[in-house]
Formats: sequence, C-alpha cells, structure tokens
Amino acid sequence: MTVPRKNLIKNVKRIVVKVGSSSVTEKGVISPRKISAIVSDVARLVVRGFQVVLVTSGAISAGSGRLGKSVKCLTIPEKQACAAVGQTILMNEYRNKFNRKGLKVGQILLTEDDVRHRTRFNNARHTLEALLDLGIVPIVNENDSVAVTEIKFGDNDMLSAHVTSLINADLLILLSDVDGFYMNLDDPEPVEEIYHITDKIIERAGGSGSEVGTGGMLSKIRAAEIIIRFGEKMVIANARTKNILNRILDGEKIGTIFVGKNKPLTGKKRWLVLRKTAGSVKLDQGAVNAIRVGKKSLLATGITGIDGSFEMGDVIEVTAHDGSRVGKGIANYSSKELKLIMGKKSPEIKKILGAHFYEEVINRDELIIY
Repeated sequence: MTVPRKNLIKNVKRIVVKVGSSSVTEKGVISPRKISAIVSDVARLVVRGFQVVLVTSGAISAGSGRLGKSVKCLTIPEKQACAAVGQTILMNEYRNKFNRKGLKVGQILLTEDDVRHRTRFNNARHTLEALLDLGIVPIVNENDSVAVTEIKFGDNDMLSAHVTSLINADLLILLSDVDGFYMNLDDPEPVEEIYHITDKIIERAGGSGSEVGTGGMLSKIRAAEIIIRFGEKMVIANARTKNILNRILDGEKIGTIFVGKNKPLTGKKRWLVLRKTAGSVKLDQGAVNAIRVGKKSLLATGITGIDGSFEMGDVIEVTAHDGSRVGKGIANYSSKELKLIMGKKSPEIKKILGAHFYEEVINRDELIIY
C-alpha cells in the first residue's frame, strides 16, 4: 500500500530542481517558452516560502544552436567552446524571466573537482547558503567550458545530487521528458514509490538519453540511489506537465518518488557518499559483521585483499569476500602499507610500521555502510 504523497513531502522546505536539455531547448536552440514555464513554476514555489536551487542543462545546446553546429559532431574543445557561448545565452534567458517575477538570480558553475576536496566542498556550500539567505535563486550548471573527463560529474543528474548534498536539501526533483520510472514498457503509469534501488531497477534503467542531453534513466536512478542513502527524497517527473513543481509540492501523486528510510545523513558522511573511490579492500565475514552489525571501525586484521593503488586520505570501497559492496570510507593507510599489514593485529603492525600507526584502517566516523 502506497503512502499518501502529502505525508511524504509535508516537511520539505528546501528543494533542488534539475531541468534537462530537452526541457529548455526546442529544435536545437534555447526555448524562451519552455524556460518561462519553468521560471513561473519556480517563482510560485519561492512565493510559497520554499527555498529553491535550479540545476540547469542546456549550455552546450544553446551554444551549438547559436553557432550553427550539430552537437553530435562536436569535438571536446568544440563542446567546451559551445558551452562558453551558450552559458551566457542560457543565463540571460533565465535572468530576464526571473526579473519579470521580481526575483534575482546568481550563477554557480561547478566541476566535480570543486566538491571532491572537503574545503572546496564547504566553500561551495557557503556560497549557495548565502545566496539563499539573500532571497536569490541560485542557478547551477557544470562548468563545461573547462571540464574534462577527470573532473566531470558525468551529467547534471549527478550534479544535482551533489548540490542536494551541498545544501542539505529535503527534496530533489528531476524534470525530464518522461512521466517517471516505468518498471515495464507496457505499464500504463509509472511506478509511484521506490524505497530501494534493486539490481532489477538498474537493469531496467539502462539506455541512453535524448539526442540533446547526456543523462538517460540510468543516470537518474544512480542519482536516486545517492539520495536514498542520504535519507532524503527525489521525484522524477515530466517538465511538459503544467505547474509540475507546485503540483508535486501540493502532494499530487505525479511522477515517481524515491524515498530514503534511514535517518538523513549530514556533514562529512554526505560528502563521503558522493566521493569516487580510488581502490578497494576485501574483508572476511567476521570483519563484515563487525562493521555492519557491531558498528565498529575497520581493522587491518579483517582485510583479506586489496585492489587498486591509493594513498592515505583517499576514499576506498569496502567489499565482502564474495565481492559484494559493504560500504566505503577514508583510508588511514596507503595501499602499499595495507599490503604489509593486512590480516595482522596491532602488535604485529607496530613491529612493521613502527610506533606511529593507526589502530583503524577506516574510523567508524569516516565509514559509510550501504
């Protein structure tokens, strides 16, 4: 039995809204009509007392349309050039539309590198918090004019999950050209509620996005997986539905809502959820039980294998002996050091590494359990 949607969103105050390229473009160029509809919807939420951050795609499409280029045929430098041209077009359109609603906007351009490091993560958070406190609508996009593979979020679905983490938002809304998540192609309606991302859901979500965007359903499900781990909520809905944002916040059963059951994560553990891993360690069953059930820190004695090359301070994945994922956390040792001490107890570790060693490979406070 599904829960009344109003009950699921009744405590929502702060919202991240992500709009895809197909939701702001038409025939390869920016659509003032589509952007106007989104702005009107966001403005009504602000008037109702909600704080809203807008994550928008469309810069590359806007630039390629202005320059008469096909997105499909662009090289990476050409995409970056189109993003540089298109970002000003996109922001100008948003600024003009929000000005008519009596609202000011501020632009934030991010790369994954900006939130990979804890200090820069906090700096980005402070900027967004200051904009919201001033009553300004932050508009966020990936900095595609400089971003390369190593520092890219991948797509704006993942970017919006990062932004949700940055500001501790209560709800992420992904607006796209679909009505929600369909478990089967012949289903007349999308799934109403999802509380856990299963292998079947991930398999069903496989596939690419539209020709003007980079994110398909799989990227949305990956974002949902992150939001569920945060203990927060996410909705996938159709941007073409009139007043879609306000209807969602009115509690209408529209789109698919993903709900995190656990206590919401805060601070460092939110940051940890979003970090890419540099390697992994494999544990015996005793160690898995200790950290899962006993809520203990990870010790070297329970480690049976190491994969990848990483340094002290890197985020690493923790897996069971069968390869299933257990969690991830911040390593107190490099992979080279761990290979020397894995499976050993403290007295043996002291003999190998000397007096200066850590009791834990990963401290409980710096460990996320899936």
